[in-house]
Amino acid sequence: MNNEVTIVEQIEESICLMRYLQQNTSILTAIANQLTQAFQRGNKVLLFGNGGSAADAEHFAGELVGRLRHNRDPLAAIALTSNAACLTAIANDFGYDTVFERQVHGLAKKHDVVIGISTSGDSINVLLAIEEAKQIGAVTVAFTGQNGKLHHIVDHVLSIPSTDTPRIQEAHMTAAHIICYLVEEAGL
Repeated sequence: MNNEVTIVEQIEESICLMRYLQQNTSILTAIANQLTQAFQRGNKVLLFGNGGSAADAEHFAGELVGRLRHNRDPLAAIALTSNAACLTAIANDFGYDTVFERQVHGLAKKHDVVIGISTSGDSINVLLAIEEAKQIGAVTVAFTGQNGKLHHIVDHVLSIPSTDTPRIQEAHMTAAHIICYLVEEAGL
């Protein structure tokens, strides 16, 4: 196995997905506009996912509450993955499938933005939480790979045309950074 070839191939795959984002700026703009409008109304953003997507949700929330490039007031964003006591209590008492749904039920309000991140698009706990958010009247967003049920139930979907989890996650974080940049540029 030639490591140099493997490295170059993986970088090329990532570059192709970056080009996909470059050619599909309208979805990034639409999601950024939803976040901007929510913050302007005094609403919040809730984010969640499993594994690497949980880390992406926390990173995304951190950029909004903290800052990306500009010193500004913090924006109301919560990663539903960061409270271990809450996650483990809900998983223990109600089952892991409900760990995000129960938090969305308790925290989301009408016109909040709820972002579910799932590279497969089929994570049951993400799907249930998105369905709960829709019942509440929140704006729903999904970051996914090329397949999955999430595509069909959210208001806005960023679908990365790949089934390779690492490449999907790289594209998700690039998109999240761009969205945060657009939100900051809106003057929040």
